[in-house]
Amino acid sequence: MDEKDKRVDESWKETIEKEKMEAPEGKEKKEIPIPEANFSFFITTLGLQVAIALGEIPNPLTNKTEENLEQAKYLIDTLDMLKEKTKNNLAKEEEQMLESLLYDFHLKFVTKKERINT
Repeated sequence: MDEKDKRVDESWKETIEKEKMEAPEGKEKKEIPIPEANFSFFITTLGLQVAIALGEIPNPLTNKTEENLEQAKYLIDTLDMLKEKTKNNLAKEEEQMLESLLYDFHLKFVTKKERINT
């Protein structure tokens, strides 16, 4: 383990200890409930990742707006693949939601790509 890894590891341990000290005695921090796994939530999660890659919203890890069109294209293609693989197997609302996301993301991607190429 090099010196940088040791510093990161020690920093992580210090952060955990600090959080334990800040928690009220006898009370655990409340965990955020995990949402129900369903198709709408899944494609919304992918859509959020597309929006981050398109630079539409800040990356929650860095709090910076970063544009990565290659990643955005990959995620949009993934949503397109899901659309094809789930054809005739989705509820009407799910199908409309996926169509709407794809339309919006295709438009934004093409617009950004054209901006770069001009």
